[in-house]
Amino acid sequence: MSDDADVTELPSTASLLDAAVVSLGGSRRAGQARMAEAVTGAIDAERHLAVQAGTGTGKSLAYLVPAIRHAQATGTTVVVSTATIALQRQLVGRDLPRLADALEGMLPHRPTFAIQKGRGNYLCLNKIAAADAPEDEALLDEADVGWLGRQVKRVRDWAQETESGDRDDLEPGVPDKVWRTVSVSSRECLGSNRCPHGEDCFAELARARTADVDVVVTNHALLAIDALSDAAVLPEHDVVIVDEAHELDGRITSVATEQITGTALKQAATRAGKLKARGDTELVEAAEAWADHAVTLGDGRWTSVDDHTRTLLVGLRDAVWELRGHVADAPQGEASDDPEHHAERMNLSNHLMELHDALVRILTVFEVEDPTEQDDVVWLAVDERRGAALTVAPLSVAELLAGRLFAENTVVLTSATLALGGRFDAMAATWGLAKGAWDSLDVGTPFDPRRSAILYVAKSLPLPGRAGLEEPVLDEIHDLILAAGGRTLGLFSSKRAARQAAEALRPRLPFDVLLQGDDATGALVDRFAADEHTCLFGTLTLWQGVDVPGPSCSQVIIDRIPFPRPDDPLLQARKEAADAAGRNGFMEVAATHAALLLAQGTGRLLRSVTDRGVVSVLDPRLVTKRYGSFLRASIPRYWETTDGQVARGALKRLVTGAEK
Repeated sequence: MSDDADVTELPSTASLLDAAVVSLGGSRRAGQARMAEAVTGAIDAERHLAVQAGTGTGKSLAYLVPAIRHAQATGTTVVVSTATIALQRQLVGRDLPRLADALEGMLPHRPTFAIQKGRGNYLCLNKIAAADAPEDEALLDEADVGWLGRQVKRVRDWAQETESGDRDDLEPGVPDKVWRTVSVSSRECLGSNRCPHGEDCFAELARARTADVDVVVTNHALLAIDALSDAAVLPEHDVVIVDEAHELDGRITSVATEQITGTALKQAATRAGKLKARGDTELVEAAEAWADHAVTLGDGRWTSVDDHTRTLLVGLRDAVWELRGHVADAPQGEASDDPEHHAERMNLSNHLMELHDALVRILTVFEVEDPTEQDDVVWLAVDERRGAALTVAPLSVAELLAGRLFAENTVVLTSATLALGGRFDAMAATWGLAKGAWDSLDVGTPFDPRRSAILYVAKSLPLPGRAGLEEPVLDEIHDLILAAGGRTLGLFSSKRAARQAAEALRPRLPFDVLLQGDDATGALVDRFAADEHTCLFGTLTLWQGVDVPGPSCSQVIIDRIPFPRPDDPLLQARKEAADAAGRNGFMEVAATHAALLLAQGTGRLLRSVTDRGVVSVLDPRLVTKRYGSFLRASIPRYWETTDGQVARGALKRLVTGAEK
């Protein structure tokens, strides 16, 4: 890229945006223009910016145009991070190519871009060459082995013909446990210089394509890996744009979370045994002793450990470390005489280091007696089939983001849901943004929520309990769906509640009721969209992942306020830490969590300017509790009612209007 261009010599953001909109066959949107100017101003002033842009704003263009302009003016690369790989594909496969066509004649050169994903999304040629069979085949049910073998064979056959090695290019796809047999994490990777297949590595070739482009599109997980790693993972950059920024905290937390299971430890020992490394038996014995003890312990958070448990964990740590030393001790000449064998040795050595570091991290937590002062949260979950899993996760990622993301880049964060309770402060706190170091902007939405939709809160219903959906609630759902003529997306707080509602209402309703889990989620959403009299019930994925404009989704039903489960160890730990610091842990953690999900869930209703409908919340606490005003201020400003007759009447009129 040229580095002698000057920003003042380039067309203005407004003129570039106008050209892009005309080329794409759209029309000027006031919110989109405001956002584009604000993003340009933030980049130029090197100030962080949080932008709430509702559905229909066209926020992708509003940040891509300033990003490309800055990249070409300064000869740098701008990183755009999305929540999911699916959103990455949308930007790289649709939005950016069309934008490049529109702006090509107005800029020094045609805009360039590339996608960058984590190593785990690509085939590992070394792992394919080294493995004779799936690592975990012996640990699977006998019935699964044949199926797994066929799937793995299909992937390996595909490996001989694919040019990308990208999991997204494999059709049809395969489950995670199959893909893990042919891929490695960034920590397990040997590095291109040490790997016998380094020159042909799919991940390295993909990374090479990100050199000297205007925009690199990545995801929050890889952004986290880049922040956590001492070595640069992403290309050199000075501006980061975070789309779907409401998910940043969760994605960063997920990457920084480690887990110890008996299965993982035994798999590592099995691999070491194949390398004839001493110490594999000792690790198996330590893993079995730990597993036998762990299943006797209760689920939940650990803030301290008894002496016996600590001894077992220390034994695991030492056994893993000793085995790693034996594995890493390669026979002389192995690297040149048997490169495949040597590569597996180095890969396993990296994996054992990862397990060792996780155990050290877990033990370190208990060196601090006060749970509110512990940097990490440790908890145990016991599954009858899979055994015990010991997990460690950061209490907060705010400090990490402050030091590794915001201190080194100008960051623009955008989403349709950032102003919780009408303010950006809650989200800014989770990101670690210092007061005075950032600006905010709400550009609204082209929709008029008060004219397009009703928020109905069923004030007369009983308070939600733990026993499941009560009969009055099921009756209310039945009557609302009848009034809507089907056309309902039911968002439930648990799989149990969704299933209970589906099973209870299917015999009573003249419409199909689809249930998440009965088929692939994408297939269910397609069926829901295709038949406007169909209903779809589901849980968390549907709260954020459904985009069905038109009459097929004329009603969204939410069974209860989506507070975090009381047994969620991480969120409960965050709440307790906030309380201990003198803050309101309930509002800071539980209410903020609920507000974010409510904003996402209710946002499923209006997906185009012509959409009309009703959001029905079957939890009276939304209007009877003090925190209800905070939650309602976090969602679009619909016209509100607690009168069920008003809501049902509106739904019936929508049906009549649609049938004319």
